[in-house]
Formats: sequence, structure tokens, C-alpha cells
Amino acid sequence: MSEIHLSQLLKLEKIENGIYRGQSWDLGFKALFGGQVMGQALAAAQNTVEGKGIVHSYHSYFLLPGNAEHPVVYTVENLRDGRSFASRRVKAVQHGRIIFSMVASFQVPEEGFNHQHVTMPAVPHPDELPSQMDTLQLKFDKLPQTVQEKIKYHEPLEKRVVEVFDADENSDTDAALRYVWMRVKEPLKDDHNLHQSLLAYASDYYFLMTAVQPHEDKIGNNSLQVASIDHAMWFHQPFNFNEWILYCMESPYAGGARGLVRGQIFNEKGQLLASTMQEGLIRQIDKSKKS
Repeated sequence: MSEIHLSQLLKLEKIENGIYRGQSWDLGFKALFGGQVMGQALAAAQNTVEGKGIVHSYHSYFLLPGNAEHPVVYTVENLRDGRSFASRRVKAVQHGRIIFSMVASFQVPEEGFNHQHVTMPAVPHPDELPSQMDTLQLKFDKLPQTVQEKIKYHEPLEKRVVEVFDADENSDTDAALRYVWMRVKEPLKDDHNLHQSLLAYASDYYFLMTAVQPHEDKIGNNSLQVASIDHAMWFHQPFNFNEWILYCMESPYAGGARGLVRGQIFNEKGQLLASTMQEGLIRQIDKSKKS
């Protein structure tokens, strides 16, 4: 795999009005990374809303696993074009089957009331933390082959993990929390749509596994089936993804083979940039019952 440039990943080929094709990149997994589908679907919707506002929220469902070896076709349906708001429905299709759907809402910027009743956690600055690559290299030989292959490639995002759960150490297994600093590696141009769709891409990193974190000691030799079911995101204010952002993730509940996670994204000044929420499948598979 060559170096991944996220801006290229979101450059969609226009097939005809409302229909786009996006290339897939294998990040070391068999299935298509959910963040790629979200980022490309949002980019497809943005392509049809030029001059009619910027996205403030989207709600999406993952319907079928995607194949990272094949491109994805995105069809965009115009649900509404109002004076202040516009809505688009996007379907992601592979091999004639819908694998993902999204409804995104756009708003023409305007002034309004403002408050922020949440504070960014007090965490070390990313300059004080090792990179994700440095952390993984310390245990490289113990990692699964697929993960080893993945970290050999150039990561498109620079990530600094504040708290890492480690089953080999005395970690706090009750803390369903993750804090991760992120920024893009390649310099991005000043394009609000591009920064938003890239943040949608990044919002799927680490997210659902936050709900697994308190139960690592119960997995043992069993394996897990983990998959996103839905994902929602709200964009609160403009931001620059060339600069560090802090992704704060927590899981308030897990049960019924599902986990719920929610996230808040801050800039270095502590301003809330975006909020996320996701429910996903977390199914424990008992290998001893297999014949």
C-alpha cells in the first residue's frame, strides 16, 4: 500500500448528476473502513449543495459490510432545498447492494444564541505524548499479522492516545473512556467542506471499541464480532484539521450484544467543534462451541 492522502480519498468521480464513484483503500482490514464510507458519502452530498449551506449534522446506518478491494458508488437524492436549510439522502452501493445510507442536513450560516456547557478534559498536550506508531512498535511482535501489516503503511492521520487500555497491565477496566489527539498529516487547503468530510472519516477511529474496553478481561480466548450499526454527527463550528483536535469518547451503556458510544471533539482552546454518537454490534463468540 502506498501512502494514503485523505484529500484524494474524498475526490469522487462524477458519473452523472447525483451519482459519484469513490475509490476504496484497504487499511489492513478485510472489510471497508466505516469512516471512509461516511467521509465519501458526506463529500457526495456536499457536491450537490454548493452555495446552499454547510453541513451541520448527518445520521447514517451501516447496512452491509463493504469490500475494500472495490469502489463504492454514491447516489444522492435531493430531499429539500429551503431558504435556510437543505437535506440530502445518500446511498452507498457495491455490487448492486446498498451497504450504507445517510441523511445530511445543511444550513446557510447565520448568527444566533451561543453557549458551551461542557469543558474539555484536562489531558496532556499531544507534544508530550508518544505517537501511535511509537506505542505500537514497542509490542510489534505480539500484534496480529493483519495489524502488523497495517502499521507498516503510512497512516493518513497523526494520532496521540492519552489513555490506552492494556490487558497486560493493571489498567482501570471500569473506565469506558478514550481520549485521542488527532490531526491530518498532509497539509489541507482552506476548504470547510473538505475539513468536515475528513473529520467524519476520522470520527470512526477507536469509537466502538470504547464500549469493549471495560470487558477486555472477560474475553479470554474467545473472539468478538464488532461492527457499527449507526453513526450520527453534529458539527458545531468551523475548525482547522491541520491543527490538533481532541476526540473524547465514552460508552454510557452496553447490553444485548450492542454498545453505545458518544464523543465530543475539541480544539486546543477547549472549544467544542463536533459531537458524535454510535451504536454497534459487540457479539462474543465462544470458540469452544465450534466443531
